[in-house]
Amino acid sequence: MRTFVIGDIHGGLLALEQVIKKAQVTPKDTLIFLGDYVDGWSQSAEVIDYLINLKSKQNCICIRGNHDQLALEWLENRHDDLDEEMWYKHGGRATVEGYAKVSEEKKKTHIAFLETLKDYYLDDQNRLFVHAGFTNLNGVVWEYFPKLFYWDRTLWETALSLDPNLKPDDLYYPKRFTVYKEIYIGHTPVTRIGQTVPVQRACVWNVDTGAAFKGPLTIMDIDTKEFWQSDPLNELYSDEKGRN
Repeated sequence: MRTFVIGDIHGGLLALEQVIKKAQVTPKDTLIFLGDYVDGWSQSAEVIDYLINLKSKQNCICIRGNHDQLALEWLENRHDDLDEEMWYKHGGRATVEGYAKVSEEKKKTHIAFLETLKDYYLDDQNRLFVHAGFTNLNGVVWEYFPKLFYWDRTLWETALSLDPNLKPDDLYYPKRFTVYKEIYIGHTPVTRIGQTVPVQRACVWNVDTGAAFKGPLTIMDIDTKEFWQSDPLNELYSDEKGRN
């Protein structure tokens, strides 16, 4: 049995199917999805269908991404909570158009799925899985602002700017990086620093390899750190723009 972590999908069902096949995932394996299943490419609703079906067959842990929360607010008609103009600019339009052909009954099952998403997951080896990050120095249990689990960027920015010569017992070493053995995140694509593969800084692994834009989707074995990638999403959906 293996445990895999999967980066941000953003409506790219074709890419998800590719990486599941390339990694030779079996029903005995555990899959940890880091969130952002929707917004970007045209198959957001189909991705949710795929995940619902997959969860019925094997152990899947699905983390909440900021785009998933935005889509949930739209599906529940909570427009007062949603800045639609901002959401549309960041991939929401493709989600709205995709759901135009989805029945009301199926929408209800998707709402139910989105409502079950976890803010974070902590395994028995003290490895944390969270979409974006957290700010409390003592860890996620003490976080004052739960929305930061799927909106924060300071965890990754701090990891990127950290002096590699600093040791965990150094006075200036960020305490957030001493709480967990490893931290797995998505949210901020590594394409922003010119990468298209998972990037580790300190104890933080960023597995968002830019699938929303022109990068591939990534699945990684968290024990061996071996990873598999899809074709770039702009090639799989050559007649679409995604979030480009």
